[in-house]
Amino acid sequence: MKFFIATDHAGVAIKPDIIKILQNMGHDVIDLGPMDDSRVDYPDYAHKLCLEVLADTQGAHGILICGTGIGMSLSANKHVGIRAALCHDAYTASMSRAHNDANVLCFGQRVVGLGVAESILQAWCETPFEGGRHATRVEKIEL
Repeated sequence: MKFFIATDHAGVAIKPDIIKILQNMGHDVIDLGPMDDSRVDYPDYAHKLCLEVLADTQGAHGILICGTGIGMSLSANKHVGIRAALCHDAYTASMSRAHNDANVLCFGQRVVGLGVAESILQAWCETPFEGGRHATRVEKIEL
């Protein structure tokens, strides 16, 4: 898989670990910033990432991290075609892929520790979209 990743200042500390975990799993990761913990506005980075995910013709996914994940998920879901899921554990990550075909994963550095983040990433990457009755529901999201 190819991933774009972006954070705000409250998510930048965990980002190098997340990138390393994804790379160790064999995924390509493109870091969209920021590169330090200077104060930034999370919507700017959420929008930047979503535009990259939507423009990628190979079906790239995105990861957005802020303090809680809430602001990033709210901002990302403003984009038609983005299904950003705020996940707190492996189960919510798995269900967001299986039932919602989520293409952007959001979580909070202040809420999720590195061990839980790794289990979230593992579940996200291993779970395919089930389609079927869920496909009809996902289509209705874009109304």
